[in-house]
Amino acid sequence: MVEFSPTLDVEVLKRLCLTGSTMAIETNVVVAKEVSVVFDGKFKALDGVNVSIPRGQVVGFIGPSGAGKTTLIRCIVGRQKLTKGELTVIDLPAGSASLRARLSYMTQENSVYPDLTVRQNLQYFATMFGIKRRDQKAALAQLLDVVDMTPQADQIVSSLSGGQKQRVSLAVALIGKPELMVLDEPTVGLDPVLRDQIWELFRRLADEGTSLIISSHVMDEAERCDSLVLVREGRVLAQGSPKELSQQTNAKSVEQAFLRLVKGQQR
Repeated sequence: MVEFSPTLDVEVLKRLCLTGSTMAIETNVVVAKEVSVVFDGKFKALDGVNVSIPRGQVVGFIGPSGAGKTTLIRCIVGRQKLTKGELTVIDLPAGSASLRARLSYMTQENSVYPDLTVRQNLQYFATMFGIKRRDQKAALAQLLDVVDMTPQADQIVSSLSGGQKQRVSLAVALIGKPELMVLDEPTVGLDPVLRDQIWELFRRLADEGTSLIISSHVMDEAERCDSLVLVREGRVLAQGSPKELSQQTNAKSVEQAFLRLVKGQQR
């Protein structure tokens, strides 16, 4: 089992970023105004969503499966067309070509090549990001260590378990560490120890100025976020820090706060 180092060299990870990109100074990295997405002219996957995502924080999209979290994420990264509303990402319209080098996206599905080894996948994506080969070895080795995949580095991806494939996808998302990372349920299939280590990494990245949007239906992960967006049936029930949401609902936990907000909505 990998031992997460509290002195993880984030500067090594930064070598995997595209050079020359300018950090923006907007207060919010994402702003959605009355965003709606309707499928087949009937089903409202999102219904008038208004939300602002602060820069440099770990923001959790929390809600049950089917709540609309993934649809909202796909809108943010430019993979889902809006039916109506406005959505800006790093002060540009969502889906703008210039955003491709400034955000990374980890889907729920495996986004790596099954016929390549873990190392070959990381090398391929590092090259796609313009990273020189002489800079890849140390940084990729550290990424493999961070996601606890060093023993499987030269194993073909198709032979890995589901959780291991998830870790490779997370490593790929870290290669493209830009201003905004959007991670759709990145800890699914991970054991509790590794999940804790990954969340420590998320915290370090945010402390270094990276903005992270992380979707989850696991309420205990919500407590580790700076800010939460509680989603249900395509709508945002509330937004705020775990402490704020608990205080507003007189709840002892985020899960209890969520349930009380749902009951209030049903009245």
